[in-house]
Amino acid sequence: MANERQARIADRIKVLLAERLDKGLRDPRLGFVTITDVRVTGDLQHASVFYTVLGDEKAREDTAAALRSATGMLRSDVGRQLGIRLTPTLEFILDALPDSAGHIEDLLREARERDEAVAGIAVGAHYAGESDPYVKPRVEDDDED
Repeated sequence: MANERQARIADRIKVLLAERLDKGLRDPRLGFVTITDVRVTGDLQHASVFYTVLGDEKAREDTAAALRSATGMLRSDVGRQLGIRLTPTLEFILDALPDSAGHIEDLLREARERDEAVAGIAVGAHYAGESDPYVKPRVEDDDED
C-alpha cells in the first residue's frame, strides 16, 4: 500500500513541477527543462527529481543553478497543491539518460559497421575443406548382381 502511495505522490509531484516550470520561474538561467522521473522515499520525506536540459554544458550548469535557487519556492508550491501533512524535500538531479543513450547509439553504430565489414569479407569466402563436411551414410551400389 505504501508503494502505491509513493508512486501516486511521485507522479503528482512530477506533474506539478512540470506545470510550474512550463509557466516559468522568471530566472534567465533556466533552460528548456524536462522532468523525466520523480522518486519518493518510503517515508515520503524526500523526493529526487530527475531532469534533462536541452543544450550544451553551459545550459546544464545554468539550469542546475536556477533550480537550486528556486527549490524552496518549488517545494512550497508542491506542498500547497499536494495536500499532505509533510511536504517532501526536493533534490534536483541531472538525468544521465540522454548521455547513456548517445553512448549506446555509438556502440550500436560501431557494431553495425563491423557487421558490414565482416559481411563484405564473407562475400568472396569459400570453405577450407569440402563444401559439405558432414559424414553421410554409404549408398550401396545395386549394380552388384
